[in-house]
Amino acid sequence: MNPPIRDAWVRAGRRLLAKAVEEFAYEELLVPRPDPDGGRPDAYRLDLGDGVRWTFRAGRGTFGTWRLVGGTLRRHPADGEAGPERLLLDARATLGWDGPTTAEVLRELTATRRADAELLSRALPAARLADLDHLDLEAHQDGHPCMVLNKGRLGFSASDAAAYAPEAAGVVRLLWAAVHTSLSGYSGVPGLDAGTLLADELDGRTRERFAAVLESGCAGSGLDPADFSWLPVHPFHWDEAVEPLFAPYRADGRIVLLGQGPDRYRPLQSVRTLANLDHPRHRNVKVPLLIRNTLVWRGLPAEPTGAAPDVSAWLHGIRDADPYLRDELRLHPLGEVAAVAVRHPLYEAVGDAPYRYHELFGAVWREPVAALLRDGERARTMASLLTVGSDGRALVAELVERSGLAPSAWLARLFAGLLPGLLHYLYRYGVAFCPHGENTVVLYDAADVPIGIALKDFAEDVNLLPDDRPEYAALSARGRAVLLRRPARDLAHSLLSAVFAGHFRFFAPLAEEHLGVPERDFWGMVRAEIERYHARFPELTDRFEAFGLLAPEFDRVALNREQLLGGAFHDRAERDEGFDVVHGAVPNPLAVFEERM
Repeated sequence: MNPPIRDAWVRAGRRLLAKAVEEFAYEELLVPRPDPDGGRPDAYRLDLGDGVRWTFRAGRGTFGTWRLVGGTLRRHPADGEAGPERLLLDARATLGWDGPTTAEVLRELTATRRADAELLSRALPAARLADLDHLDLEAHQDGHPCMVLNKGRLGFSASDAAAYAPEAAGVVRLLWAAVHTSLSGYSGVPGLDAGTLLADELDGRTRERFAAVLESGCAGSGLDPADFSWLPVHPFHWDEAVEPLFAPYRADGRIVLLGQGPDRYRPLQSVRTLANLDHPRHRNVKVPLLIRNTLVWRGLPAEPTGAAPDVSAWLHGIRDADPYLRDELRLHPLGEVAAVAVRHPLYEAVGDAPYRYHELFGAVWREPVAALLRDGERARTMASLLTVGSDGRALVAELVERSGLAPSAWLARLFAGLLPGLLHYLYRYGVAFCPHGENTVVLYDAADVPIGIALKDFAEDVNLLPDDRPEYAALSARGRAVLLRRPARDLAHSLLSAVFAGHFRFFAPLAEEHLGVPERDFWGMVRAEIERYHARFPELTDRFEAFGLLAPEFDRVALNREQLLGGAFHDRAERDEGFDVVHGAVPNPLAVFEERM
């Protein structure tokens, strides 16, 4: 990455500073108080000890969100450029950070700010953003809207970030390796065996070249080339993890480097998932990376990896057998159709090792969005709808104008494409996806009108109800073993927190500012779409109450608390498998809307 110009660095700092105050106040990590010296009812202050205070003006929005008035945030006493780094140092005592934690926070903050500056230096006007295909648009997204430190990618060097970060919009050529079946296992959806997969993903000449390398490697080890699984490996991860940590199995011939694959790939926002640039209809590849980003190390645990095709086949089976999902909606679970999971016997013997040592090697192949699109259709992640161009115009405003629809009509089409399928899986089948902005891809017709969605991430991010419902009978034992179970009210957070508080909390005020649709109308339209579903399926009435999507309030998911106070900087043995950290409750705007009618 080119060193960010000072203007982009400063602007990135201002944005991060405002976001830190807003999100920390929302989660009550920091608690603003009315400022009697501010002379206005919207004047607030943060007293952080040692005579330091920060003052600002702010309004309050849906869910009790804080919205700073631009240009009003000040540190007292003044201290040069009062950027986000200064705020976090001032807040250290309030947040209870020790020295190692403070240093790690600053490390992740400066990495995030650097990535944001890169984004700002490459920003495009809204019209050009709207013209980009979904892969190019990925390089212009801002990351998780709730999390302040959302682009740390700790473990990447500066040159790694320049090569592999999504905002760099670079080209990645994956390595391929062969791993003996004493360490690895292949799994695929019915009809997709390992040979068929490799024939789909690698041309004949490359397969011949790799086979010759493997045969040569086996000549020294005495192993049979037929007893190996082939999988792609990220070049960063090969250097950081496979070569040093799997050295015993490289030495005994059970892991063989086959060479570099011929195709060019582009990293998506998750960094470890890559899409094929040369053959867009070839499958996306999800591979582990020995980096920590937004709460967790980005590995691939063996059991969920191996079960991913089972879960995908089951989710597809639900859709294909249900006329509502199959015939009336455009909802596509992007199947994780094949996987290779790799064990590490040495670390398996250390059950209390940090969890990153138990998810070091493997690969998942996922259906690509490009294969779903019909003539003239487009795809963009739901997260991209929060993007504002370099000209100050929101991407969504450009899309609405191109559609020819009124803003409220366009939003109604968005909600109709997004919510019914998620509601049906939740209510009818007790299945909760994790449909946050990056996992949810919105499909558009040729006029840029939303028509449906595609969904990602199943093996680790699909949750079920605790009881063994008949709807789960077709799921394999391997699939049932890896999917977490939650009570109905917790499963409802797949919408309440991932979509409503995690995305619409930011999208609704943007729609008011750029589309002229008042927030109250926005939430009224969301509720109307839910009620349409309820009216369509009255036989599920008892389940509507159980999930509580229209309850007066729900738990506030506090991701920054989890990241900064919940042990994310420690080498714990257990992965982040529990429910998200919650703190207090927030009013449900859908219930508030009902009361005001």
